Amino acid sequence: MRLVIARCQVDYVGRLTAHLPMARRLLMMKADGSVLVHSDGGSYKPLNWMSPPCWLEERETDSETTQLWVVSNKAGEELRITVEDIELDSKHELGVDPGLVKDGVEAHLQELLAEHIETLGPGYTLIRREYMTAIGPVDILCRDADGATVAVEIKRRGEIDGVEQLTRYLELLNRDPLLAPVAGVFAAQQIKPQAKTLAADRGIRCLTLDYDALRSTDSSEFRLF
Repeated sequence: MRLVIARCQVDYVGRLTAHLPMARRLLMMKADGSVLVHSDGGSYKPLNWMSPPCWLEERETDSETTQLWVVSNKAGEELRITVEDIELDSKHELGVDPGLVKDGVEAHLQELLAEHIETLGPGYTLIRREYMTAIGPVDILCRDADGATVAVEIKRRGEIDGVEQLTRYLELLNRDPLLAPVAGVFAAQQIKPQAKTLAADRGIRCLTLDYDALRSTDSSEFRLF
């Protein structure tokens, strides 16, 4: 991982455009190919980013005090970072991360839902659990009755962060021509109203799971929202 603290201006050019004026920020270049731009407040989320796979090219400019870093992806989108006054530029080898360990209920929900995959709907079939991507494992990857790919994110308590996580997985999976188009299902024992609203806005289906029913019977009883 490469960490750079510098005064910089950031412009995103692609399907949408976004501009961050010159200010001191943290630039993070991760080994998975992603590039993230962070500030020191407001949120733990980056101000802007480029998902993997992407490529960083450091270019000279006419100015002696600035550099232009261009991050591009397969779609031709660019994150253009004008860099000046670098305070820190360091690289660190983090090694292989063991990943997030789910609590017992959440892990068991994943196991039970994979075993009774038709809880998602008639005709659903399992591809695999813990389907690995460049940014982490998708809880369940399956196919619906029409053969379309579906990614399922499972939580004990469904909140906005879980919808955001599934959104990132879907963005990455839909770049794979062997899987696309990939739909999403957000499954949890309880789902907060804000999470349901965000999921609906992003075309993600919500599924409320009955843990006791899944654990004790073969019933596929569920509630959809």
